[in-house]
Amino acid sequence: MAARITISVQEADFDLGAEQKALPPDPSAGAMAAFVGTVRADGTGFEALTLEHYPGMTERQLENITAKADTRWSLADIRIIHRTGRLSVGDQIVLVITRSRHRGDAFQAAEFIMDFLKTDAPFWKRQTDGTTDTWVDARDSDTTARDRWGE
Repeated sequence: MAARITISVQEADFDLGAEQKALPPDPSAGAMAAFVGTVRADGTGFEALTLEHYPGMTERQLENITAKADTRWSLADIRIIHRTGRLSVGDQIVLVITRSRHRGDAFQAAEFIMDFLKTDAPFWKRQTDGTTDTWVDARDSDTTARDRWGE
C-alpha cells in the first residue's frame, strides 16, 4: 500500500503538533518519526539565511525523494514542509514526518528523506551577516550521508 504523501514548500512557519494531529487516523500505524531542522549558527556571524527555490521543480524533486522512500519502507504517511524566504538563526526550516507500522521503517525513512533532501532538492541558500551576502555550497558530509543509501 502506498503512503499518503503531503508536501508543502512555503514561507509560513509550521507547528509540529498541529501537523501531527492533521495526519488521518490510522490504527495500523504504530510509529511516527518527526524531524524538525532549524537554522543554526555556524560560527561565522551570519544573522539570516534566505532560501530560494524553483516552484514546480522543487515539489517534483521532493515527490521523487518520497517515492523512493515509499518503495524502500512500509509507510503509512510522509509529510514534508520546507520553508523558503528569509529565516533567522533558530527559525524552523524543515519538517519531515514519517508514519509506519513499526519504528524502524519510520526512523530510517525520515533519515533517508532528509539525506536526499539536503543534496537533491533544488533549494538555493544565501546567508547574510548584515553587510555581505554569501551563497552556501553543499557540504561533502551531506553527499556522504546520501551516498550511504546506495541510490
